[in-house]
Amino acid sequence: MHMADALISPTVGGAMWVASAGLTAYSARRLKANIDDEKVPLMGVLGAFIFAAQMINFTIPGTGSSGHLGGGMILSILLAPPAAFLTMASILTVQALFFADGGLLALGCNIFNLGFFPCFIAYPLIYRRITRNRATPGGILLASMLACIVGLQLGAFGVVLETWSSGISELPFITFSLLMLPIHLAIGIIEGLVTAAVVTFVWKARPEIIEMAPTVKRLSILSMRKLLVGLLLITVLVAGGFSWLASTHPDGLEWSMLHTSGKEELARPDNALHSLFAKLQEKTAMLPDYSFKEEAPDSAVREETRATASVGKSVAGIVGVAITLVVAGLIGICLRRFRKVG
Repeated sequence: MHMADALISPTVGGAMWVASAGLTAYSARRLKANIDDEKVPLMGVLGAFIFAAQMINFTIPGTGSSGHLGGGMILSILLAPPAAFLTMASILTVQALFFADGGLLALGCNIFNLGFFPCFIAYPLIYRRITRNRATPGGILLASMLACIVGLQLGAFGVVLETWSSGISELPFITFSLLMLPIHLAIGIIEGLVTAAVVTFVWKARPEIIEMAPTVKRLSILSMRKLLVGLLLITVLVAGGFSWLASTHPDGLEWSMLHTSGKEELARPDNALHSLFAKLQEKTAMLPDYSFKEEAPDSAVREETRATASVGKSVAGIVGVAITLVVAGLIGICLRRFRKVG
């Protein structure tokens, strides 16, 4: 559900940048007041894990489409909404800047759609109301399923509203909605199952992480060390190896666009702002589309071998995990230091 710049107008893109920046400032202020030393490494490791998980597209049976984990609910349950939103914003920023996954002009839309709805709507209004801080395997499963479905449906509808507000005539509101919502319902069901599995794993290993996430109580870094190392090893394995197994089917957004407009991608509008963001992204993207840059002086399209493509994806996954780990961790470190200075 990573939107490209071609799907939005400069006005909508700018407005969503402002909205996401406001939510980022709010989350930073909230986290600064409650952060402790032990949450910083958890933010980094979970950010890296979600980055890796988003690389793996799973096939939606019978549709010719695929989906990937959003991860906002996992982050919210384990970190609480403010830290979760900041971590998600860092993941999406790394993806857009270094891997050209989602447009830079559309970055505000993507942060809002994938961060705001699960962190500040679905988690407090659905997940927490069902579990009421008394976790059980059944409660985690039910709450995760419903919260993920609602969060993803709101995010998918947000994409429709943003394209409609941008005047994208190739994607009529009703037709696009009737495709986006059902396919993301299927994706939401799978994400709910994965979320429940991850949260249950953490709950069984260190239940205090689940219980204390919404509070200001301090966690023990010593008690979390094995869990953090385990999650990091799983993250590296997923990014470096399992990413080869990702489905090649178009994701839910691309599939909906294909069946609405006949194209998986729309042409970028020919205006100064879209061109500026495209040139900037071309310069910053070290591994565009999670693969090695193609250098063909005659502009001919070079067909990569399967081995080369797989190696490129593994390298991109490991690099992305490392960058996200550092960025998400640095956010926590900076907020912790500002709190001490203040």
